Amino acid sequence: MSQTQLYPVVMAGGSGSRLWPLSRVLYPKQFLCLKGDLTMLQTTVNRLNGVECESPVVICNEQHRFIVAEQLRQLHKLTENIILEPAGRNTAPAIALAALAVKRHNPDADPLMLVLAADHVIQNEEAFRTSVRNAIPYAESGKLVTFGIVPDLPETGYGYIRRGEVCEGKVDAVAFNVAQFVEKPNLETAQGYVATGEYYWNSGMFLFRAGRFLEELKKYRPDILSACEKAMEATDPDMDFIRVDEDAFLACPEESIDYAVMERTADAVVVPMDAGWSDVGSWSSLWEISQHTPEGNVHHGDVISHDTENSYVYAESGLVTTVGVKDLVVVQTKDAVLIADRNHVQDVKKVVEKIKADGRHEHHIHREVYRPWGKYDSIDSGDRYQVKRITVKPGEGLSVQMHHHRAEHWVVVAGTAKVTINDDVKLLGENESIYIPLGARHCLENPGKIPLDLIEVRSGSYLEEDDIVRFKDRYGRI
Repeated sequence: MSQTQLYPVVMAGGSGSRLWPLSRVLYPKQFLCLKGDLTMLQTTVNRLNGVECESPVVICNEQHRFIVAEQLRQLHKLTENIILEPAGRNTAPAIALAALAVKRHNPDADPLMLVLAADHVIQNEEAFRTSVRNAIPYAESGKLVTFGIVPDLPETGYGYIRRGEVCEGKVDAVAFNVAQFVEKPNLETAQGYVATGEYYWNSGMFLFRAGRFLEELKKYRPDILSACEKAMEATDPDMDFIRVDEDAFLACPEESIDYAVMERTADAVVVPMDAGWSDVGSWSSLWEISQHTPEGNVHHGDVISHDTENSYVYAESGLVTTVGVKDLVVVQTKDAVLIADRNHVQDVKKVVEKIKADGRHEHHIHREVYRPWGKYDSIDSGDRYQVKRITVKPGEGLSVQMHHHRAEHWVVVAGTAKVTINDDVKLLGENESIYIPLGARHCLENPGKIPLDLIEVRSGSYLEEDDIVRFKDRYGRI
């Protein structure tokens, strides 16, 4: 194994609207457990076990920062290693931020960067690790490596890479010079690509030295590099996060790494990877990679199927049953249900567009919402009232706050609550309750060793989350 430091860079942005209603703007697919017990982000990080590397650098949206931090914390991989993008600017700027951060931590070296997406499934993880190891000598020599997925069918939803001559080098592994990047083809063209054996699916995974990438970016897109350098000049460390200068980054052009660098550089090489890869871009692709019943069905949650074939059925809360159907996707969440023909799931995004156009919220947020201190579930609502179930993790607490338009009642269901109302502090146990008057300065904390569960009943003329004035917050949200 090489002695050069290797930094995994995990890109965890995006909304994944084609996997609605599970994937939402504030809780997209990379943070979901779609296959197995770990989220897609956590699986991506764990996939690196067996590869000698540093803790990953994760790039995500500001709105997702606490979700990412919690999921890394569960893996013991939280090391002030989350870069926050003020807004999405595609992959070239995101990778540039990571490269500049890596170089800043290693001013006297030029470490390797393994760029990964947080929302890919790789079923043969050892084959993935072997491809990474095979690519390292090329990256160390100054090449910009992309990983080409060996295709097993003429997929029209992926871009392709055409390989050229074998890349010369004093290594045993085979890599090829990149001859051409091609856009998503039609079916006939894709069939021709697969038949030649010279084309790979474009995985969006890369390996190169941080400095080499920045050199090529400066050569071909100096405007992107300049904006990212300015954004990194005034970083604001905040707990486990690195905040870049917002104005500088918003001025950065939006561009993919393929268009900005990989299609232009003379040093692009492709290393084949045959590892059961999928970008899980639709419900049908998730059905394909999941374990099936003898009838070809995939069940998740409380599901009963009778006379049902080749269907994907997901139940988040409550029983879901199917009778006499086939080739369906049925996804039930607490606030929405999707029923689709498995061969038409690419059009789910059109439903999301309609929801958004109608001014609804189901594309944006789940009924159950995660916060750095825990979560809340909106159980019921009506005219001038709202009911939530709130869970506060041990040792955590909400901000010191007040509301202009609502009062609140809290009933403790489990655990112990430390409640401060103005200057009065009380400890509440199970089955005890307290009233928070409108305009009162208050705080809720969990001083115990087990999760605190309580029911919150809001009443007033305006009940939305933005009716909040924070005076003090341990998570920097003031």
